[in-house]
Amino acid sequence: MIDRHLFQLTGANSIVRKLAVLEVLQAFLIIGQALSLSWLLTKLWQGHTMDWLILLAFVACFSLRQLADWIRGGWLENYSSQVSEELRTTLLMKVFNEGQAMVQRQGTGSLITMALDGIDEVRNYIKLIYSKVLTMMAVPVIIFVAMLFLNWQSAVILLAMYPLIVLFMIVLGYAAQSKADKQFGNFQHLSNNFIDSLRGIDTLKYFGLSKRYSRSIFTLSENFRKKTMNVLKIAMLSTFALDFFTTLSIAVVAVYLGFALLRGEMQLFPALGILILAPEYFLPIRNFAGDYHATLDGKNAFKRINQLIDAPKEISEELALTDWNNDAELKIKDLNYQYPEGAQIGPINLDLKGNLKVGIIGMSGSGKSSLINLLSGFLTPSEGEITIEGQAAKTMNIPDWHKQMVYIPQNPYVFTASLRENIAFYTPEATDEEIKSAIHIMGLDDLVAELPEGLDTIIGQGQRVLSGGQAQRIALARALLDHSRQVMIFDEPTAHLDIETEIDLKERMLPLMQNKLVLFATHRMHWVKEMDYILVMNHGKLVEQGTYDELAAKKGYFSQLMQEMRGEIKDEETTDL
Repeated sequence: MIDRHLFQLTGANSIVRKLAVLEVLQAFLIIGQALSLSWLLTKLWQGHTMDWLILLAFVACFSLRQLADWIRGGWLENYSSQVSEELRTTLLMKVFNEGQAMVQRQGTGSLITMALDGIDEVRNYIKLIYSKVLTMMAVPVIIFVAMLFLNWQSAVILLAMYPLIVLFMIVLGYAAQSKADKQFGNFQHLSNNFIDSLRGIDTLKYFGLSKRYSRSIFTLSENFRKKTMNVLKIAMLSTFALDFFTTLSIAVVAVYLGFALLRGEMQLFPALGILILAPEYFLPIRNFAGDYHATLDGKNAFKRINQLIDAPKEISEELALTDWNNDAELKIKDLNYQYPEGAQIGPINLDLKGNLKVGIIGMSGSGKSSLINLLSGFLTPSEGEITIEGQAAKTMNIPDWHKQMVYIPQNPYVFTASLRENIAFYTPEATDEEIKSAIHIMGLDDLVAELPEGLDTIIGQGQRVLSGGQAQRIALARALLDHSRQVMIFDEPTAHLDIETEIDLKERMLPLMQNKLVLFATHRMHWVKEMDYILVMNHGKLVEQGTYDELAAKKGYFSQLMQEMRGEIKDEETTDL
């Protein structure tokens, strides 16, 4: 229920001490409120006039109790907001520092869920735990001592019922936690599935699979809904059981006190005091149990976020690399990667030297993107040998490699910033003339003319909507501005574009690739003749490699792949092949 990391947070000791003092004060205010009300009612029952001093004491205790609640709420709100934002910042810095490697390992949907909904659940978890647990530890104990002085028999009856309630809570709590843990895993799976399907919706529509995946998402969401209802059933059952036992306990004490009053064995004042304090005695554990199920998701999210933050950093190599040039060489021998789900990429054997345009081709699911991620350093190989510029490495996750690399994925990210800031993201020192030149070369003049504030117009999420072609052109304009990077990596950058837009972009992209090492993954076969060297992937294996003429002469899988894709090429009215 309570994660040990909770009390290791920044400022935890300070907030706990302040809340503990407040809870003790609140317990005495509850007792003062109950005793003053009991004394006032007793006096009135005995025929005395209203004792305004006692009434004032009751009002004072009641008001101070509400004030204490308000102060506690403010402290917890400020503290939970501060801690949750610190956690969010730490998590995002972890993702930023590890980059695509962490995203590949954890899943986009899972990380988005943790950074958004997960942090909100942690905020609620912190507020509930610090508030409910400290109240449950302090208030019932002090109230029990007060009831001992009023009537020890009634206090013992109430005390005897407490372990039964706790035991019942533990039994149902374990059942609820088991289901909540499974449901949390289902939620992450649903998030990843939804995000991946959303990102690939254009490809799914292209291959006529969008309806099948929409049914898959519907089925997953329905299963999630049904399992959520099962968790709620247990939550409702535990709430009912707790209310039943606490109500029964108070009823037993009320009957006992009633008979004691009838027999003249007890005065009205202590009897009223016990009856008023009894609900307050059980209130902390009732509040705790009522919010228990609400804290389970928060606890799971808190645990998951800490696991992500504390996860060992992806293996990296601190090699001193010079900028890639015609004499640079990359050798890869028996490189393999094993996905957790079981799929394997490799073995990969490859020798690249100098400035080349390297095409990586294959059908969808053949392993092109995985190979791109391995060569980019976003995935750490399970085994294999890598030699770059004569230096051995276990992974391409090399800072000096990343510094000279431009990576353009299928869906390049457009930041919520001005068009100028988006294009000059990697080269903030670029002048307006250089930015406008890049815009013109990439064919973005029409977009700039449409924008109300030109280069200063804010684009990105929730702002100016861009087409897929415009987003790709902005990404290419970024690459055009940065003359220092000698390695360009493209992961199917034109997969979601119509053929007219793609051909136009192709003419603008090819000049950018001159005198650089280019790794270009695509399933659009009209690109292959533009490549100096071609890698052919099939079912996660590098089955063929060579120049276009060499592969065409072999009459192997490359030729078969060309024939299979020729219908697509004809539809696109491409005559390159």
